[in-house]
Amino acid sequence: MADEGDNIETDEMLTGDEYLAGLDDGREVWYDGERVGNVATHPAFAGAARTLAGLYDALHDPATSDALTFVDRFGHRTHRFFAPSYSAADLAASRDAIEVWQRMTYGWMGRTPDYKAAFMAQLAEGHDFYGDYGDNALAWYHKSASRVLFLNHVLIDPPVDRSAHRVDVRDVFVSLDNSDDNGIYVSGAKMVATGSALTHATFVAMNSGVAARMEPGRDDDMALVFIVDMDAPGVKLICRPSYEARAESPFEAPLASRFDENDAVLVFENTFVPWENVLVYRDVETAKGFYANSGFYNRYNLHSLTRLAVKLQFVAGLMIEGTRASGTDSFRGVQVATGEIVAMMETVWSLTTAMISDPEPSIGGTVVPRLQTAAAARLYSTNAWDRVRAIFESYLAGAPIYTVSSPKDLLNPELRPTIDRYYRGTGVDAEQRIKLFKLIWDALYSEFAGRSALYERNFAGNQEQQRLDALRWATQRGDVDRWCAMVADCMADYDLEGWVNR
Repeated sequence: MADEGDNIETDEMLTGDEYLAGLDDGREVWYDGERVGNVATHPAFAGAARTLAGLYDALHDPATSDALTFVDRFGHRTHRFFAPSYSAADLAASRDAIEVWQRMTYGWMGRTPDYKAAFMAQLAEGHDFYGDYGDNALAWYHKSASRVLFLNHVLIDPPVDRSAHRVDVRDVFVSLDNSDDNGIYVSGAKMVATGSALTHATFVAMNSGVAARMEPGRDDDMALVFIVDMDAPGVKLICRPSYEARAESPFEAPLASRFDENDAVLVFENTFVPWENVLVYRDVETAKGFYANSGFYNRYNLHSLTRLAVKLQFVAGLMIEGTRASGTDSFRGVQVATGEIVAMMETVWSLTTAMISDPEPSIGGTVVPRLQTAAAARLYSTNAWDRVRAIFESYLAGAPIYTVSSPKDLLNPELRPTIDRYYRGTGVDAEQRIKLFKLIWDALYSEFAGRSALYERNFAGNQEQQRLDALRWATQRGDVDRWCAMVADCMADYDLEGWVNR
């Protein structure tokens, strides 16, 4: 257990204004052919930045601060999920804090600042795992927890020559250039850095699938885990199109205009990383082990499942209101479909309850959600959204495209009477019906919605790796042997002549 010492309670958590001001630090963000000045005010990022600032303000709001924050064992007042948990009750309080923030985004932002806390919190007790770099890990815990820093992560190699050994693609994949007394220098690219333009720093490592294929003596220069500030020289972010920038108004795109977590390719060009930011250096075995041994895998699935449960509650409401407005909510088939979404939401929420109520011991006296439960949650969550989209497309049919071109149609006094007559819904006037279905469109059918569907499907790794990990961890922990023993016991009950010992 970490040494608490004579800790004095401190409150250094960022406010929303401090968060926004910190984004104007000269970071190299590229969008639409130009280098962005201040991302907090740029049309591609400003709405999401204001949303995130609202999360930081909630840390200090008397209405939400007790649910969101507490004082950790070092004396830092911090978000509850930013600190390690030592009991099921601690995990429950952390889950509930995650929920508070997620309700502020209706479950549409998956990479809020507490997401990477799934990893950073465990540095408090697990810093010894990093050997000679353990002091760095502990220092980053203090830095992250005390201020509630927003970190993104990049784990995935770009889709370039993935069939080759990583060392044969060193001109693309992140690799060590050289080192000196001050730190290391790295070059290469990683994808997809979700929300990175709006974060304080990025955590760089490799995912479980890549790590499993690494070999000592061959991949040492790529066996790196480190943290780098977003304004570090040599860090370049190349962003995808912004759905926020394309949103003409909140009425047209109420989700995209404030919840778009812009994804970027993060490029390192001989980027200097000081030794104090290095966690793993040319150590293949440690690079392989951190993903599971750090508790990150167990904890990030608790975050993602809590977010998805909130998002499913929101879309259940959309389905109910959408079918009511169409006058189909009493149809048996529609009720069946709506009930399926409700059951999916309850399944996801029940998984979070299992994760917090049946934890397993982790480093330094902490507890984390059980690894096998996390694996099951990961698999279910990344396949749930496909079914939601199918239900909406089947049961709302063409209703979402029965709309007007823009709010200007509603504001035109010549056209408005016609719209009021022909666009009204069941028990709702035309303006409210159009407003509802534009929200449904943004949630399920827009370009923003398409990215969201891709995110839900792939954010936790490729589908094969999810299944391989579930089997691997069941094998490593003896589950497979126990299950096979059950089969052997059953077969031992009988032979060619009948039942044995009966």
